[in-house]
Amino acid sequence: MCEIFVKADPHLYECRARSIRLHGAVTSIRLENLFWHALEEIATRDGMSVNQLITKLYDELVEYRGEIDNFTSFLRVCCLRYLSLMVDGAISTDKRIPLAGTKLMTGGAPTMNNGTNMMLIQYR
Repeated sequence: MCEIFVKADPHLYECRARSIRLHGAVTSIRLENLFWHALEEIATRDGMSVNQLITKLYDELVEYRGEIDNFTSFLRVCCLRYLSLMVDGAISTDKRIPLAGTKLMTGGAPTMNNGTNMMLIQYR
């Protein structure tokens, strides 16, 4: 079992820190390269830079939760959730389809803002 994990490219679990500006304040975020790759993919799908995506996630989390205890952990969870939802078929694996406007309803069925089933939109 461990062979599938231990043979991972060491570059994927090397950490890299990036300085970003959140509303004028410069901060540093340290993540493993695999997470930076996932964030780049998510950002690209919605026509944003990674810094823009991180700022958007930060703002939406503050608005929804009111406070942030561990933002770096939240970013890791976002990446794993993104990959998991693609594997489960809840969001498209077609990286040309933006994620903006996609909402997961109770039970995980993805919909667009207008309530239309996302899977129907993809196959039309």
